[in-house]
Amino acid sequence: MRMMLGISAIVIALDQLTKWVALKYLLGKAAVVVAPFLNFVLVFNRGAAFGFLNDAGDWQNLFFAVVAFIACAIIIYMLTRLESRNTKVGIGLALILGGAIGNVIDRLVHGYVIDFIDVFYGSWHWPAFNIADSAISIGAVLLILDALGIGMRKRHVA
Repeated sequence: MRMMLGISAIVIALDQLTKWVALKYLLGKAAVVVAPFLNFVLVFNRGAAFGFLNDAGDWQNLFFAVVAFIACAIIIYMLTRLESRNTKVGIGLALILGGAIGNVIDRLVHGYVIDFIDVFYGSWHWPAFNIADSAISIGAVLLILDALGIGMRKRHVA
């Protein structure tokens, strides 16, 4: 479990560091072009993933923080029960935990989540996101792959 909490801590640290850099260098500026498909642009998201409920008022900030705390408690409980050889699930849960904590820190400190990564193709833009969102997404994919039995070693039946 220590390794999994270490992964979560790394995600939190990277997430908060990159958000600090984004606030410091992007505040009041237009998008910074990084690549033909990638911009850095500062977005303050008061809603959920992809800006869902972003304009719903102020109630959603507390709601999402409470949901995140409950999810974190459940994930920590699951990590304590997890068999040590189930690393795919452990890493998936650790990534989700780190991402959830990274975003809830923003909600509690700023009242919104700081997003800054803008991926696009032509005029189509994916909603802005951050390192925490990426960790949550990768963690969810790992859990889905595990549930589907993809990427697991085949067991030999005697």
